Amino acid sequence: MFRKLLAVLMLGLMANLAHAESTLTWAGCGISRNAFMDELSAAFKEQTGITIEVVGSGATQGIRQPSAGISDMGGTCRLPLPNEPAEALAHLEPVAWDALVVIVHKDTPVDNITLEQVRDLFLGRITNWNQLGGPDQPMEVFARQGKISGVGRMVRHLVYANFDQEFTATRFFPSSGPLERAVEETPWSIGITGISSAQRRDLKILNLDGMEPSYDNIRTGAYTLYRPLYIAYDPSNPKADQIQDFVRFVGSREGREVIRRNGCVPYTDALALIMKQLDQERRARDMGVYN
Repeated sequence: MFRKLLAVLMLGLMANLAHAESTLTWAGCGISRNAFMDELSAAFKEQTGITIEVVGSGATQGIRQPSAGISDMGGTCRLPLPNEPAEALAHLEPVAWDALVVIVHKDTPVDNITLEQVRDLFLGRITNWNQLGGPDQPMEVFARQGKISGVGRMVRHLVYANFDQEFTATRFFPSSGPLERAVEETPWSIGITGISSAQRRDLKILNLDGMEPSYDNIRTGAYTLYRPLYIAYDPSNPKADQIQDFVRFVGSREGREVIRRNGCVPYTDALALIMKQLDQERRARDMGVYN
């Protein structure tokens, strides 16, 4: 009887050790990484012993790497592309809401921009700061390269209602990090990124239509440019149980507090934004009709 009990205890101990020593990999958008992944990974390891190796690689790879089995999980701020085999296996779990914000060099004497002005900005209709109430000074407009990046695709969706919209800009960047650094370093520059990474930079975040992208304004939908952030994974992954444990941890009280602390809104804190997204899409379509 004692030997049987000892064997059961040893099996349990071995299982716990195997669980504690396991590692998951995460690749995805730098905005999600900066927003919460580094801190969430540390908290999850402390609770479970499971290490999560976090690598920034962009929203597209945040969907495609888990689909291809290159990473266990990914982070993305856009949905999979329709009819794209490289993204077909990804299952997305929404975990947070993040604001899209207009960023400028910290010395820029402008504090607000309207949504119509954002639209005109990337159509090449605004090229001087005096068009935004600033001095007579040429503008450096920075934008994301390509049309399927997380920020680029969501701006096209929420501002233009057109995923194929061409942008006019002074310079294009392969990811949000280099764009944000360029805005920090370049006087009279302007661009768009996620608030969770922008607020860690030495730059200015403009109000949109007079609204600050504060936690409460994002949560209530008063600030009108926002999108979900997702964790992506393939449900057939052999580590799916551990991945789901992490997803549940993100939605736990501790996980939600980490997200809030980093300037994002936990997904379940603002479920009403799901319906408000329809207003975002309608507004973008109307702007296209009347412009």
